[in-house]
Amino acid sequence: MLGTGLIGSFYTDSLHSNRGRDQVRVVYSRSADRVRDFAEKRNIPRFTTDMQEAIDDDETDTVIVALPNHLHEQAVMASAEAGKAVLCTKPLGRTADEALRMLEAVEKAGVFNGYLEDLVYTPKTLKSLQAVSDGSVGKILWVRSRETHPGPHSDWFWKKEFAGGGAIVDLGCHCIEIARNFIGKDIRPVEVMCWGDTQVHPIETEDHAIGLVRYENGAIGQFEVSWAFRGGMDLRDEIVGTEGTIWLNHWLRTGMEMYTATGTSSYVAEKAESTGGWLFPVGDESGALGYVEMFTDMFNAIENKSTPMETFYDGYVVNAIIDSAYLSMQSKQWELVNLPVWRGRENVESVKSFREFDDQHLLVKEEKMPNGKTKLILRHKQSGDISERISD
Repeated sequence: MLGTGLIGSFYTDSLHSNRGRDQVRVVYSRSADRVRDFAEKRNIPRFTTDMQEAIDDDETDTVIVALPNHLHEQAVMASAEAGKAVLCTKPLGRTADEALRMLEAVEKAGVFNGYLEDLVYTPKTLKSLQAVSDGSVGKILWVRSRETHPGPHSDWFWKKEFAGGGAIVDLGCHCIEIARNFIGKDIRPVEVMCWGDTQVHPIETEDHAIGLVRYENGAIGQFEVSWAFRGGMDLRDEIVGTEGTIWLNHWLRTGMEMYTATGTSSYVAEKAESTGGWLFPVGDESGALGYVEMFTDMFNAIENKSTPMETFYDGYVVNAIIDSAYLSMQSKQWELVNLPVWRGRENVESVKSFREFDDQHLLVKEEKMPNGKTKLILRHKQSGDISERISD
């Protein structure tokens, strides 16, 4: 395990508490005191402040990168050179160029690679993806994904040179990949329109952004991200298809509500802003955030010599979309997504779907009226005129 911050803690605790046979045997941190405490608390036999030593350890067969963004490339390159399987937290890189170098390195070395995008693995998301795969909501037209909270917990997130950006690279990477999974990861993202600004925090990067990603088939992915949202962490997704809709609420209102007038000394939930009044604790954060299913998928794929649900290639595509979002913030217009390496489909069918009514009309809408009759809104195929009919 490379990294002993919040994400390293989540990853290690998830591994040790579920599958059991997957154990962290050596942990690395840049802080000697922190890595010692981390290892002792979790019964990890070896710890070090030397990254290469951790990677080269004889017991290390898989390297998990849970480090700040600016250290991902160094860790991935060293893992690839050592011939070790490597799993990297999101975002894969600070830019698409950085992500592509990592992708090329692991593929050249022939090592297993997994992109640790936990929010596509939440139980609710996996069930929703199955519903989409089954055709329950028809063709996906629009996916809206939102992640907002009061801001990151470590100083490096707030430094552009370390993180690569602000709320978009931190939170938008989740939202973009969620949309890709529902729309289809084999559908090319074509262009991005994005607004972003620094509204609250005295930083160089954006703390709030809204973006649209248009895909080749006409579907739209929408992301809403903020480090200026008060009240905790808000994770929501909305999937709209030609035949149905899915709403997902992952966080903030967790399903457990507790009021305390005196306050609590216990941990409430990630990004919770208060310890008194109405609180929304989480029974199993690792489970709710998808870590359990994510690592199960990753290690099953390693054992079965198969491809996991999320790979470095997915991380590269996400970085390319993020790059276009930052360009759009500056140009204030749609920006093309630059993907010199594209492995999906070409010339895909449009998601536009018009329903035939008869040989002369298309059906615009059908609805039941208060009197029990049915109203039909029709469009004439040749003239384009809109009319309505009432039937019993």
